[in-house]
Amino acid sequence: MRRILKRHPIPHHVWQGVTRRVVVLKELDAVQMAHLREMTTWFLDQKSITGAQGLEVTPSMKVAVAAQACLLILNLGVELFDGWVEVILYPGAFRVNHAQMDVIGLVHDEASILTGESWLRGPVILSWDDVERDTYHYQAGHNVVLHEFAHKLDGLNGVTNGMPPLHRGMSRKRWAEALSEAYDALCLQVAAGEAAFINPYAATSPAEFFAVLSEYYFTAPDILKNCCPSVHRQLTLFYRQVSSR
Repeated sequence: MRRILKRHPIPHHVWQGVTRRVVVLKELDAVQMAHLREMTTWFLDQKSITGAQGLEVTPSMKVAVAAQACLLILNLGVELFDGWVEVILYPGAFRVNHAQMDVIGLVHDEASILTGESWLRGPVILSWDDVERDTYHYQAGHNVVLHEFAHKLDGLNGVTNGMPPLHRGMSRKRWAEALSEAYDALCLQVAAGEAAFINPYAATSPAEFFAVLSEYYFTAPDILKNCCPSVHRQLTLFYRQVSSR
């Protein structure tokens, strides 16, 4: 890590110019920001961040993505982002085709328009329009960088299912109970057409639920604490944050 910090330091004006405006970093103190800078430097040394469809990726754009990604692992360790090497930025939302099998076994290509995608052992793909909006303009429960990199943590067990590898001392039973109860309640609200207590996209699957919960934990912790206190407690343990968040 020391060699990386010396070899590829982030210029002070770039770091300050970006991080002082990043909404989700406002609550970090000076010590945490210094640690985040070290982790961001490591990230930029180990991962390539490239543009698609002619998008020119500037050093400031790279720092904006890397710093927010590293916020998730600030108290966990850089090794949790091992095993893949690339972030791809599209100018805006992008189209993907996925093969889907119907009930009689026929396979169809289905197109989706996405703002982000995280491959289990491959790249993280992001819409820069959405990254820029979430980075510099507060929206409770919305941060595409946190969302997609939370999928990376979830997938460390080899599958994204809302059950990332838990730390020693954490209870799988308590985790499963807390998240399953909240997930089931959200699904019932969405099915009934009621106003959901968090982004209804979280009802898509347990994996999306965990990713959306992570967005709320860092961007709107009070909302999460009020609606799902037991979930908030589990995420505090998982992200190893101080309980006051």
